[in-house]
Amino acid sequence: MIIFFDGVCNLCNNSVQFIIKRDKKNKFKFASLQSSFAKNNLSKHIDVDKLESIVLLNEDKLYTKSAAALLIARELSGMWPIFYVFIIIPPFIRDWFYNIIAKNRYRIFGKKDSCMIPSPAFTEKFLDT
Repeated sequence: MIIFFDGVCNLCNNSVQFIIKRDKKNKFKFASLQSSFAKNNLSKHIDVDKLESIVLLNEDKLYTKSAAALLIARELSGMWPIFYVFIIIPPFIRDWFYNIIAKNRYRIFGKKDSCMIPSPAFTEKFLDT
């Protein structure tokens, strides 16, 4: 499973760190939406430059917004899989909340000038760094 994230967004970078710590089964790899890897692998599915969402690519299926977040939570260690129960809520409701956060993420959480550079301990989890 590959998680594509906004590499300059502080919320997104913190979310990646959160996921890494709880990915005990080592299921996830990561790539920033700004990377050539993302452009090469997502452009056939979606316009990468217009994305305001985390993206999960799993077995050639693409998930965005709340569906991606809930599918990721389902694979984490601890109590996080419990949140997958929210998948029963219709996507237009879940994504309404997701969109509010996504549209305001830079203003609320801040933005970096460049993409995050993974620590040496986690470089194997990142594609096209």
